[in-house]
Amino acid sequence: MSVQQAVVEKLRDLPDHHQREVLDFVEYLAQKNRSRKPRRSLKGLCADLGIHITEEDIAEARREMWGNFPREDF
Repeated sequence: MSVQQAVVEKLRDLPDHHQREVLDFVEYLAQKNRSRKPRRSLKGLCADLGIHITEEDIAEARREMWGNFPREDF
C-alpha cells in the first residue's frame, strides 16, 4: 500500500471537521513548498552586468554619503 492510499484510508475514517483540518494542512504544505524557490544573491544578479565594485569603492561611497552628516558633540 502506498503512502497516498494509506492517507486516503485514514482520511475516510475521520469526521468531516477533521477532514477539513487535514485539507487545510495539506494546502499549507503545498503553499510552503511553492514558496521555497532558491533566491539568487545580489552578486549573482549583477554578475552579467560587468560591474566590479571593490571594498575601496564602497568605503569611498560611505565617506561621500556620510561626510557632511551633522554630528552632535556630547
